[in-house]
Amino acid sequence: MGKEQYHCCAACKHFRVLKNNGNTHYFCSRLKYETKPNYQFNCWEPKEAVLKIMQKRGVEKC
Repeated sequence: MGKEQYHCCAACKHFRVLKNNGNTHYFCSRLKYETKPNYQFNCWEPKEAVLKIMQKRGVEKC
């Protein structure tokens, strides 16, 4: 199991979920635009909880 298992917007510390009038939007606070949970960008920075799981399983961040 490698980094690719974890590398997605939903696992990034910049990923935000915005709910407005019953609609849900996914947003990257770093890139400043809408995204999807399964998208991947090179600027990915894992959330602390994801990073701990990766470290526990011996998966390198980069």
